[in-house]
Amino acid sequence: MATGQQAVRVAAIGDVHYTKTSQGALQPLFQQINESADVLLLCGDLTDYGLPEEAQVLAKDLTSNLKIPVVAVFGNHDFESGQVQEVQDILCDAGIRILDGDGCEIDGIGYAGAKGFAGGFGERALQAWGEESTKRFVHEAIDEALKLEKAISRLQTPQRIVLLHYSPIRATVEGEPPEIFPFLGSSRLEETLNRYAVTAIFHGHAHHGSPEGRTQRDVPVYNVALPLLRRSFPDQPPFRIAPIPVTPPSDT
Repeated sequence: MATGQQAVRVAAIGDVHYTKTSQGALQPLFQQINESADVLLLCGDLTDYGLPEEAQVLAKDLTSNLKIPVVAVFGNHDFESGQVQEVQDILCDAGIRILDGDGCEIDGIGYAGAKGFAGGFGERALQAWGEESTKRFVHEAIDEALKLEKAISRLQTPQRIVLLHYSPIRATVEGEPPEIFPFLGSSRLEETLNRYAVTAIFHGHAHHGSPEGRTQRDVPVYNVALPLLRRSFPDQPPFRIAPIPVTPPSDT
């Protein structure tokens, strides 16, 4: 006998920028998330300088305050010190699932993740023409879009949630200085997303952007950068939560 449709409460936040001295700084927030959600998504810039010591502090705070699964992608800050593998090892040892062109399934919902990259949006997006350095820059964005496509295509769940650090659309970077829009995301990511059935998309990076937008296929895109959530919703805890409906298996 079917038990009817249920909802998994997905919480998301990005840009926590943990430093060596951040121990306990977000403890109340993580406790609130643990009480309000069934899974937490971390959308990049987990650390401030990409240092293993910063990752150790974050890992301790997460494991001390959260009993729910944690899924994450890295952001540009996590690469700053060239020790991203050490950072990843520390977080993975703490039970955090880091996605980089791959996915996972939790409670019947599929999660696909990649960092993403810059390059701009629409007709003004940077093209692979001219200097070799420009071509390399553009191909980095293309490679990240291909990673994302691989991750989404392998999910077999009806509901697919996407984690990014960089934005796939212009709407959620609106509010930032227009001059830096090209460095906040890439519409090449949206081109990939538009080829698949996706339920919701979460990203960070644009601290002064806009909290919500939609893809060309009308899929909601949420900018969950911590500074933005604090400023946009001062009377609420600074994390986004979305109930994602799932149908439990029938009893036989």
